[in-house]
Amino acid sequence: MGVRIALLRGVNVGGAGKLPMAEFREMLAGLGLGAVRTYIQSGNAVFESDLEAPELERIIHDGVAARFGFSREIFVLTAADLAEALSDHPFAGADGGRVHVYFLRETPALEEAKLKALALPGDGWHVGPRRFTLHTPGGVGTSKLAEKLPHLLPAPMTARNLRTIAALHAMAG
Repeated sequence: MGVRIALLRGVNVGGAGKLPMAEFREMLAGLGLGAVRTYIQSGNAVFESDLEAPELERIIHDGVAARFGFSREIFVLTAADLAEALSDHPFAGADGGRVHVYFLRETPALEEAKLKALALPGDGWHVGPRRFTLHTPGGVGTSKLAEKLPHLLPAPMTARNLRTIAALHAMAG
C-alpha cells in the first residue's frame, strides 16, 4: 500500500465545516484506508491506500458529505509531492509559518505585474507544478497579495504553511 496525504479545504475555520478529527479518522478507516492519522484540526490526514488520488478524493469527499453534512474540496498527495513542495521554492531558511504553498489542480499562469502591484516589500512567490508558493515576511494576514490570491489562482485550491507540510511529510515517513 502507498502512503497518501489528504488535505481538506476550509474545515474547522471560523465555525464552518466542523470536522472532529477522531470522527474523521474513524470515517477514513471505515472507507478501507489503512494506518489513518490526522494532524492538527485543519483537515489533514495521512493514510495508506492502493487507490489513485482521483478515486480517493471522490470517496473521501462523499464520505465527509454523508457523515458530516458538508462538501469540501479535497487534495490527495503523495510523500513525494510534499517533498517537492518543501524544496521547490527560493525561500530556504525562511520562517516556515510565513511560507504558504497553495495546492492547485493545474499550474497557474499569472500576470507578474498584478502580483507585483499587490505585493508588500519582502513578499515573494514561486510557481511550481500545480503549486503557488507565497512568502509573506510580514505575515499572511497582512498581505494584500494573499488576500487576492483566491481571485488570481485557478480554483480549486487549498493552502498549508511549510511547517504543516513538513510535519505531514514526516508522518508519511
